[in-house]
Amino acid sequence: MTHQSDLIASDIDAYLLAHQNKELLRFLTCGSVDDGKSTLIGRLLHDSKMIYEDQLAAIEQDSQKSGTTGEKIDLALLVDGLQAEREQGITIDVAYRYFSTSKRKFIIADTPGHEQYTRNMATGASTCDLAIILIDARYGVMTQTRRHSFIAHLLGLKHLIVAVNKMDLVDYSEDRYNEIQQDYLTLAEQLSVPDIRFVPMSALEGDNVVNRSTAMSWYQGETLMELLESIEIARDVELSQFRFPVQYVNRPNLDFRGYAGTIAAGIVKPGDTLTALPSGHSSTVASIVTFDGDMEQAHVGQAVTLTLADEIDISRGDVLVRSGEQPLIGQAFKTKLIWMHEAPLVVGRQYFFKLGNQLSSGSVSRINCQIDVNTFATSQVDQLALNAIADVTIQLNKPVVADAYGANRHTGAFIVIDRLTNGTVGAGMIEALASGVEAGRVSDRERELRHQQRSVTVQLAGEQPAEQAVALEQRLFSLGHTAVVVSAEDALTVCPYVEAAGLIAIVAGGAALPFGQRYEDAPLKDVLSALAQTGILLNH
Repeated sequence: MTHQSDLIASDIDAYLLAHQNKELLRFLTCGSVDDGKSTLIGRLLHDSKMIYEDQLAAIEQDSQKSGTTGEKIDLALLVDGLQAEREQGITIDVAYRYFSTSKRKFIIADTPGHEQYTRNMATGASTCDLAIILIDARYGVMTQTRRHSFIAHLLGLKHLIVAVNKMDLVDYSEDRYNEIQQDYLTLAEQLSVPDIRFVPMSALEGDNVVNRSTAMSWYQGETLMELLESIEIARDVELSQFRFPVQYVNRPNLDFRGYAGTIAAGIVKPGDTLTALPSGHSSTVASIVTFDGDMEQAHVGQAVTLTLADEIDISRGDVLVRSGEQPLIGQAFKTKLIWMHEAPLVVGRQYFFKLGNQLSSGSVSRINCQIDVNTFATSQVDQLALNAIADVTIQLNKPVVADAYGANRHTGAFIVIDRLTNGTVGAGMIEALASGVEAGRVSDRERELRHQQRSVTVQLAGEQPAEQAVALEQRLFSLGHTAVVVSAEDALTVCPYVEAAGLIAIVAGGAALPFGQRYEDAPLKDVLSALAQTGILLNH
């Protein structure tokens, strides 16, 4: 079962070539807390002989100090490397491990089971082809099982292996396994996952992980490793439509202009007619250039440089497609969004949205509904908290090129970036163009959401109103609001226009105005408190 081969001794170059050309399967393990995810990965590495002797010796020593399996070696310590993980016996961060067999290469993402680490699980699943959903045979299908299954479905995974673990703790009962299998199939009716497999096993004892179990002779199916080696993923690759996001314009000298990037979908050959989007200009492929020489054909996943027969204006962020294979082009999209930041998502607030190599500012213009990943129920909310998942509409400030996530995960996914910290605060999947969002004038409600305030005129009267007006403007600005100081002489004329723009007008002194709010000798903190209590400041 290991990647070892006689070729290593006889012909190392032939071995390396064969190893390089093996198919790569990325998969993740997920499930409830203490279902045995890390132990399963440790068992896969151990039984497939992918642990070095010094690693094994270190794990045996650590098992005496941090292990949770009594006298037995705790294989979970191969994956749980953080001190907090070993102290608590749980997985917190996403851990990646690599191993190979004679048939395939594998990259494993071990994801946490706790609900507060939902964003970590989504991060791990975003690049995977398959998910292993672990279920503790003692407890069966639980809330966390539903949540992880939904996220796997949401992120477009086409293959699930439901591993019913800890069968040794239920006396290897076939009836219990069949009961859990039926419960999960009932759950799966609400998901659109085309390929679901089941396997009973014990990661701790090694039953049906790599080696077939003698204690479960009633199970005639494949072991977990056999499933990982045999599940077909080649057909999951999108080959029907060509997508090439331009990452870099390669211009080493006056005689060469190439467009470098990684093919996101499809196949390309010299002579193919391509269209550059969003400009719409077309040309034919002159050559496919790589470090090892020109290619006659390139396919999805390969990093290449394309040269075109005509010099057309193409820059980073543009997308080359085969003429006639039109993707989605627009500024407003209906999407699924996973919020990944402690500060809540605010509708109307400006963020950066990165779709592949394209970057645009924009906002979430509407939260259509929030999805409870534990029950699949929907609800109406005004904000999204950490780890929340929702159906939202995003409004960008320039047109971008995309595909529906279900059709292409590479061109249908985006991340949300905070404009001040430059940190990633969310990730989403595009479903379709949003209709009717861009039409019409900006509404008062949209202005309120953008500025997080309601428009009003605030008139300050008493001693030194001019100094107090400037102090109030500075304080509102520091809180993220937008206010304008207007002189008393211009108040009647200017303030209505300031309010119409969704701003707060601050007037220093003067005769009482027939509109707005007037404060006589009020301390600054009292003015701010009154604005918050009356709903003028929406985020306070």
